[in-house]
Amino acid sequence: MSRKEDSEGKRSSHRTELYSSIPRTCLPIVYHPDYNITFMGLEKLHPFDAGKWGKVVRFLKEEQFITDGNIVEALEAAEDDLLVVHTKRYLNRLKWSLVVATITEIPPLLFLPNFLVQRRVLRPLRTQTGGTIMAGKLAVDRGWAINVGGGFHHCSSDRGGGFCAYADISLAIKFLFERVEGISRATIIDLDAHQGNGHERDFMDDRRVFIMDMYNRYIYPGDGYAKRAIRRKVELDWDTEDSEYLQKVELHSEGALNEVRPDIIVYNAGTDILDGDPLGGLSISPQGIVKRDEIVFRAARRRGIPILMVTSGGYQKKTARIIADSILNLHQQGLIGAEALEGEGEGSSSLVASMMCSSGPAGSTFSAV
Repeated sequence: MSRKEDSEGKRSSHRTELYSSIPRTCLPIVYHPDYNITFMGLEKLHPFDAGKWGKVVRFLKEEQFITDGNIVEALEAAEDDLLVVHTKRYLNRLKWSLVVATITEIPPLLFLPNFLVQRRVLRPLRTQTGGTIMAGKLAVDRGWAINVGGGFHHCSSDRGGGFCAYADISLAIKFLFERVEGISRATIIDLDAHQGNGHERDFMDDRRVFIMDMYNRYIYPGDGYAKRAIRRKVELDWDTEDSEYLQKVELHSEGALNEVRPDIIVYNAGTDILDGDPLGGLSISPQGIVKRDEIVFRAARRRGIPILMVTSGGYQKKTARIIADSILNLHQQGLIGAEALEGEGEGSSSLVASMMCSSGPAGSTFSAV
């Protein structure tokens, strides 16, 4: 794995476990059971389904698309990994339970010892963040990758919010810029119902990153300063439905990729656009979400641009099934799957493959993801 020297001729400053070699017997789908947050029922105090990631994986296993042996096991992002984007001051602030309670919008967390908050709330988010960074490298290697979690697009280098404690999208892009030859331009296509103000603040003055953001204009976060970083802004009205929505997705994703040809696409595929979502305020059907993802992946495939998908927001129990259905549709359409199944040799047993896929060294009072 090659590393690029930065403009001062210095190599990346720290060693990381997140770019470990993954064999081609593994699908570039990243997950770990530690993604799911369960802690004395406190996670139920926020409308976010903190166990949806495990449900997505269960559905994909039931459809026999994945197994424990052919998906990539995420690793937790270490402090040195997080410091690629985050300030030391911000990471130190997360050692205060009050700060984490504010970011996650779960007030009772402020009464808990921080070591418990770190273990039961922040470690799952750090593991998802590690998964996004890992999936970025996999996308370059395989042409596509999906982190079953991630998409914490309200967090920037020095502040969190909206259930987002770590800036995984910014981190994945910065890692690629610093460590992978040939990756010097990125496009973020953010189709979560909420404005992605975190990565917008991080890349405000970085012309290497083109941001397309399509969101409900009336809901959280309403970050006017961050909007200055959006190079293709699509603001939606309440209750936008499939026909208008999908037309705009196709028009603007094609337009964004025609305007600047990136080396990597980071696709924030929030399902809080679903009709009935308590925070998103849009009216998109399950079939509309599946079609939306297909449109974005087709645009990437047609141009031969690697694409990384993260799952982001979604506040109804049925969103896990919709995410799984969308991934299955991408496979049925031939947009994902085939490349990753080219093995590393016919002699690899399923046991060996399983071992190798486990990565090792080498509008409400609530806001939203």
